[in-house]
Amino acid sequence: MFRFLLCLAPALAAAEAISLPIDAIPRRVATHHPGLRAARTAIDEAKARASGAGRLANPRASLDWRPQNNLNPAAAVFSLEQSFPITRRLALEKKLGSQQIAAATLEVRDAERRFTAEARSLAIQILALSARKELAAEQASLSRSLASSATRRAASGESPATDATQAELDAARSDLEAARLDGELTVQHERLKPQLGIAPADSLILAGSLPEPAAPSRTPAWQGRPDYQLALARLDAAATAADLARARRWDDWSAGLTGGPEYQRTNGSTQTTGFAGLRLSVPLPLWNRNEGEIAAARAYASRSSAELLALGSQIAAEAEASRREMESLASLASRIRLSLLPAAAAQTSQLEKAWQQGEAPFTTLLRAREQQLALRHAGLDVLRDFHLARIRFESATAQPRP
Repeated sequence: MFRFLLCLAPALAAAEAISLPIDAIPRRVATHHPGLRAARTAIDEAKARASGAGRLANPRASLDWRPQNNLNPAAAVFSLEQSFPITRRLALEKKLGSQQIAAATLEVRDAERRFTAEARSLAIQILALSARKELAAEQASLSRSLASSATRRAASGESPATDATQAELDAARSDLEAARLDGELTVQHERLKPQLGIAPADSLILAGSLPEPAAPSRTPAWQGRPDYQLALARLDAAATAADLARARRWDDWSAGLTGGPEYQRTNGSTQTTGFAGLRLSVPLPLWNRNEGEIAAARAYASRSSAELLALGSQIAAEAEASRREMESLASLASRIRLSLLPAAAAQTSQLEKAWQQGEAPFTTLLRAREQQLALRHAGLDVLRDFHLARIRFESATAQPRP
């Protein structure tokens, strides 16, 4: 046992408690999310590919030795040949490489948007669970206070002993609810920690609370959303790829220099001469004019255009649906906060006074308290759902994060 504690001590010492305000989650995701660190390597890959795009092929040097025969003298033929395109292929390859870098950057931005929305949603769930846990603890305290009053009244014969027992059962039920919520909080914390780059051994403390709802009056422009910009970039890249496919209908031409010495040996003597020349090689597009790649590039460009339109419609619908949901939930939260909860609290207070005076049965008081608790639970659920809708709305419209 002692050895086990000695082995466990370094791990316990290394664990740390990290306190994080809820408003700092977007920055934490951007700097610590492991998925983003992996996604950013796509930018390096695109830059590496672009650095090799749009370059001429390497020149080719060759040496050819021809021995002397009855018809030709011996010769050493040197040649240097360079191929080059007669179309805009190299410029289009460079342009496509730049567009792929821009697309990779937008992919990372969109991944950050999605990861941030997921982490913020988990944080909202945690804050809502914490509020419900505090409510359960408050309810347990009130039930115990009520049980004490019921016990005193039972001792004086003013009420039956079952009232105190019922109040104690309510307190125990609230304690069980708090324990259940504590387990849910643990699960949600463990789900959130990897997204914030926090080790499992470390503890996470979220600071903050859920503010009162305030629905937006209109849906802002969403065209700057990264995935929509990515679709635009892919459409531009598809057009460039189609131009590049058409440019590849003609293979590269080749031009070069040839030359070298010639040796003629006759009657025991050797005569040396030399020659130089030009060489031009022109491929003939008789059997392959790159029709397949051209057709595929056109189809991809058409698909990219259709995907852009579909994504625009989806984003607009998502943003509008989230905005309408926020309006509905904000109205409901206001009704609960300003009308229903005060009425329930007043009724519970009146019934408690009536019970203390022996004018109302204990069961009526308990029912009123349960109704008040249910309204408070409903208010917390509406507040949670509103902020989850707000996160979806802000993610859909790519608004600046807090």
